[in-house]
Amino acid sequence: MKFIHTGDIHYGMNPDSDRPWSRERAQAVRDSLSAIVRAAAEDHTDLLLVAGDLFHRQPLVRELKEAAYLFGTIPETSVVIIAGNHDYIRQSSAVLSFSWPENVRFITEDTLTCVSLDRIGTEVYGFSYHTKEITENVLSGISVPDSGRIRLLLVHGGDAKHLPFDVSELCGAGFAYCALGHIHKPQILKAGKAAYCGSPEPLDLTETGPHGFYKGEINDVTRELVSLTFVPVSKLQYISLAANVTPESTNTELLMSIGDEIRRRGLMNIYRLRIRGMRDPDAAFDLDVLKSRYRIAEILDESEPKYDFPKLFREHSSDMIGFFIRELYRPDMSPLDKKALYYGVNALLRTTDERSGKP
Repeated sequence: MKFIHTGDIHYGMNPDSDRPWSRERAQAVRDSLSAIVRAAAEDHTDLLLVAGDLFHRQPLVRELKEAAYLFGTIPETSVVIIAGNHDYIRQSSAVLSFSWPENVRFITEDTLTCVSLDRIGTEVYGFSYHTKEITENVLSGISVPDSGRIRLLLVHGGDAKHLPFDVSELCGAGFAYCALGHIHKPQILKAGKAAYCGSPEPLDLTETGPHGFYKGEINDVTRELVSLTFVPVSKLQYISLAANVTPESTNTELLMSIGDEIRRRGLMNIYRLRIRGMRDPDAAFDLDVLKSRYRIAEILDESEPKYDFPKLFREHSSDMIGFFIRELYRPDMSPLDKKALYYGVNALLRTTDERSGKP
């Protein structure tokens, strides 16, 4: 039995809403569902599992129709869906009265429910969120009868506010595979037993690395997982990029080296830049021009001016600069104290230069 495990698609989300590329990212989220359905068709997949948060919020009827159309194009593939904490089910939810294609089963119950798929000899257990949070481990003590069929578990959660389950308990409850959702980073929690599919498209700056879905196969006789493969599908990646500077670094040098690295990694990707290291105290890095050339969401200048504080103190022991250094300088300063010291000394030195008439 061949299956695809996906979830956390967040259909309808508009990532990076304040950026020029926002509409493109929103379309990429919608396109990811089409790509997964296409993969299911091309691989003749028996079962498509959606582990919650198919939608970013309460889905509109038109969004349900879009998803239903796509699932309807793979009639030979059974589709089982649960609602997560973002698209949780309310009394007024349109999904409760929506008519899905015959191959789709949306588990709307808020207690563990079994969906029997006779054609592929498989049972899928799962339940949907009916509240934004589930703080109790409602799956504690989970046990399902041996029916002689392949048994799968479909679950959304895994943190303190969203179903804090014990993965070892789930893996020991007799399921061939536990298809997990909610954590957006794809990861295998227990080889051959449980995995988070992650979101098929990265949705913000923190979601670095590859994104896609898992495809797997379960032996019909032994009812054990025999393969599980991650399939990348995202159109781009969020990348954290660090640039190290020295007291000899210039603004032009930094602009050129960052531009070269971005072009090497890919112009379609979205970057968070961090400037690190010790810089010349008189150096001023102006990197805003990079935002007009590349997809840069954030620039964090964490570089520090390379002051020789003992030397400065000897030269200014009797003035305000020396007093300021004596009060704040410590070998084990916190990052906040460092910033206060650097900014303060820099301001005092510039004031001194202005009074002395130095350029």
